[in-house]
Amino acid sequence: MKHMANWKFLWIALLAGLAPVAGHGQIRIEYDVVPGGTKPVLVSMSGFTGEAAQVIQFDLYVQGFAVTNAEAAQYELSGSNGENLQGKAMDRVARQALLAKSYSGAGLRRQAHTFVDDFLQSIKRVGIGKSKIAYRSMKGENGEIYVADFDGFNPTPVTKDNALVYSPAWEPGKMALYYTTYKMGNPSIFHHNLSSGERSAFARHGGSSLSPAVSPDGGRVAMILSKDGWTDLYVGSASGGEPKRLTRSREDESGPCWSSDGKWICFAAKVNERRSLCKIPAGGGEIVRIPTSGVLNPTEPEWSPDGKWIVFTSMMGGFEICVVPSGGGVVTQLVPGEDPSWAPNSRTVIFTRRHGSGRSLSLLDVPTKQVKDMSRIPGNSNSQPSWAK
Repeated sequence: MKHMANWKFLWIALLAGLAPVAGHGQIRIEYDVVPGGTKPVLVSMSGFTGEAAQVIQFDLYVQGFAVTNAEAAQYELSGSNGENLQGKAMDRVARQALLAKSYSGAGLRRQAHTFVDDFLQSIKRVGIGKSKIAYRSMKGENGEIYVADFDGFNPTPVTKDNALVYSPAWEPGKMALYYTTYKMGNPSIFHHNLSSGERSAFARHGGSSLSPAVSPDGGRVAMILSKDGWTDLYVGSASGGEPKRLTRSREDESGPCWSSDGKWICFAAKVNERRSLCKIPAGGGEIVRIPTSGVLNPTEPEWSPDGKWIVFTSMMGGFEICVVPSGGGVVTQLVPGEDPSWAPNSRTVIFTRRHGSGRSLSLLDVPTKQVKDMSRIPGNSNSQPSWAK
């Protein structure tokens, strides 16, 4: 009878869309990750108060968790906080302690972020609590580039030019950005070292220099240039020199991004007045279309860090955040919005949400479609976010 009870439990788990994983003689349950169709993982919280509790719950929510009572939870988080935070994590299904740690030396917010990251690491996930975002904040017709913590706290201006700016893009693994600015007249791409404050013109040609995207190894930059008469995709060395032209089209290309292995560049191509997602070898070669079945006019693509997905904006009357397998296929429509950018965990996305005449930034957990607005960022026109990888 005991063996029959175990098989019955396994069968119920499978019917519920759960996958059992053996470990230490116990049954551990993990949810299959399906964009837009995954249930949140249930956790309970006890002992945390005030700001620490708010940070922990926020971080969990935008990474696919939902807080519930202890009896229903798969994971149990407990602890306390004064000047410093103490935290514990337990897998209730496997009856296994995952984490017990004290945090000090940083502010309480950072301690709470770190605790959630450590919990996620204990269940073999990638945390995002210490990550940064960059974005554009507009005032009137001009704007500035800002950097903030991933949840919108501690916003800091990068530029103070009072000029049109576009498309901040992080240099991987460094506190440095590329972005497009009209500071010198025609739109030019600048490189900006955030640690030293040093910046310089990276691409300044006749016509427009737009949409910088840095390769995963930081050695190359894809961009959209019109220096040869048409608006085409180019790639150049991050150390400088003449960029290589990859496309030759009378239609506009836009929004380049890199595959996680650095071998491909994805971009939005315009063919017969309609947009399509395409990719091209980073060294040049044949253009390959990426099918996006079910939606029209895809634009603003970004490849997930794990290489499995491409998130993009679809323009069909309104703007919609969508995701498609990196090789193309059936599209999952997620939420209204635009300007998507992946977090390092390849599941959370930051995007722009329109409201009346303003724009604000929001966070989306792609598997569960859970959304949190980032109300702490000042201003009513913030857009074009980029997540540091």
